[in-house]
Amino acid sequence: MMWHIFDKGGPVMYPLLACSIIALSVVIERAIFWLKLAIKSQPSLVDEILELARQGDWDAIKNKTVHTKDYIIKILVSGILHKEFSMIKAMEAAAADEIKHMRRFMGVLDTMITVAPLLGIFGTVLGIISSFEILGAAGIEHPQEVTSGIAQALITTAAGLGIAILSVFPYNYFNSRVENAAVHIEKYATSLEIVYEKLTQLDCKD
Repeated sequence: MMWHIFDKGGPVMYPLLACSIIALSVVIERAIFWLKLAIKSQPSLVDEILELARQGDWDAIKNKTVHTKDYIIKILVSGILHKEFSMIKAMEAAAADEIKHMRRFMGVLDTMITVAPLLGIFGTVLGIISSFEILGAAGIEHPQEVTSGIAQALITTAAGLGIAILSVFPYNYFNSRVENAAVHIEKYATSLEIVYEKLTQLDCKD
């Protein structure tokens, strides 16, 4: 049944199939990425690091974060390692790398959302042209031949819209995850920066 519908959609169905495979691959890859990120998350350790930073116990932070894979902790540690030079810039650079990984393949998914409906419209135009050509050659005596071109037009439109609609939900979800991650990064990085500034001020007074 599915192959019959696919076949009736004409040649444009092949690039649409490619779009659907690419979109699905990106969705699966990103879903696995965010799942792994959630598993690696250690929110309690993040709070512990900030508390140790308040105490100025940098060695304890180093020992506790040796094997961590939490992206927020890695950003904070990057700032701590470069605290004598520029903590802020070090955390900004580390955060940029993490955000880049989070946005990986999102441009591809965005392209599929845009291209799929356009391919559907292209298939619609081809189907209508085919219908008019058959109508001009065979006349209204053979309506079933004309309807095949119309069917092609409708199938490609539906396929293109279907791919775009089903892709836009995970696309928006993954984007929201990136935005939330950026907010958390800024929150904890700012907290560490404030703590370090206070420690620096206290050291200057002493």
